[in-house]
Amino acid sequence: MSNSSTAPPTIPHTVWLARGRHVGSEDAADVVRRQLQRLKDREVIDDHLEPDEDSGQDQVHASREPVFEARWRVEGTVTVRARLTFPPAPEPGSGAAGSVSAEGREWVLVAEAERVWDPRWPSPATMFWPEDADTGWDRAPVPGLRFREVNPLPSDEKELRRLFRSCAQDGWSVHVVVHEAMTPDAHGRLPLARLLPASLRHRVVEHRATPDQLRSVNWALLREFDFQVPRGGAVVLPTNPAAPGYDVRDFSVRSVFLDGSEPTELVDVLCRYAASPRPMPEGAEAAVTALREQWRLMTLEEELARERRLVAMYAEALEAMTKSRDLYRESADRANEALAALRESGGAAVPGEPPESTGSPFQRTFGRFRNATKALRPAAPAPGERDDPPRDGGRSAEER
Repeated sequence: MSNSSTAPPTIPHTVWLARGRHVGSEDAADVVRRQLQRLKDREVIDDHLEPDEDSGQDQVHASREPVFEARWRVEGTVTVRARLTFPPAPEPGSGAAGSVSAEGREWVLVAEAERVWDPRWPSPATMFWPEDADTGWDRAPVPGLRFREVNPLPSDEKELRRLFRSCAQDGWSVHVVVHEAMTPDAHGRLPLARLLPASLRHRVVEHRATPDQLRSVNWALLREFDFQVPRGGAVVLPTNPAAPGYDVRDFSVRSVFLDGSEPTELVDVLCRYAASPRPMPEGAEAAVTALREQWRLMTLEEELARERRLVAMYAEALEAMTKSRDLYRESADRANEALAALRESGGAAVPGEPPESTGSPFQRTFGRFRNATKALRPAAPAPGERDDPPRDGGRSAEER
């Protein structure tokens, strides 16, 4: 686990984050386009937009990955804005290109509501992706894992540790380990996702441990996280770095009944964990910033408000420029006045002489010339010294 002293930013309580991979045979962007148009026709969403298509710079943006925006309302009045993007794939021929093509097309989905997110609201994933199980869009970021399905844990202990380590790095999803106290019946083998609130179904990854795996699973958990899963219970795995104040006792359940009934206690734990302050996963901060600052799907009222903000910003900038210009002009005028006065005076004052403030310019100039001439005269001889040179060739009285 990371011990960095710098706390990373946490996920805002109004934001819903998800990341996954599409492995279907059909183009992922086409699947999203059809789903958005289908929901708009049914008035499930208010509107949607693919901003790159309306950019007016087709030649420049031809190589960019598609971006999709959608807007809808929950509870009748709360507006939700969501943005789905496809991170660029590695260049052909690079070492990662083959693995990415085998693992599918990665997607990132960010949604933000006008108030704190409620897990009972519809999942933003179902606004962009169809809920059909065979469309192949619900693969988790960690290879080999799926949302909405039971993911059996590997039997090898080294593979278990590698898996748990990868899950800790996946801050986009909520990973929960569930241990089967006994072999469940047909109802108990079904995934728990169907019993979760709608907004959690496409973010929770359920790892299932069989009854005889408890010892190996707890060995791996102790090595990676320093805790264990209760027998027949469940535990939510922390991220790396862990969320501030994470305590495994707050996010574990002693018993999970795998009989088809609603796991009320586990649902409560998952909801509390999803709502708790958690570090932004890698790439999430940029995705949230793009949703807020690059949003293009606006109503007429929103566009008018945006233009008003721009006008106010430009007016403020113009006022600041005008003030700077006036200050510069005032400084220049004072400098010109000082230079004109200097030129009018004909030069600098003689050091040691008080400045003359009376008389005409000619009188002041003549006075300075007179003072300067006095300074050039030879000094008067001291008392007792002769002013005239000695006569008779300069010989003294003794020599004569």
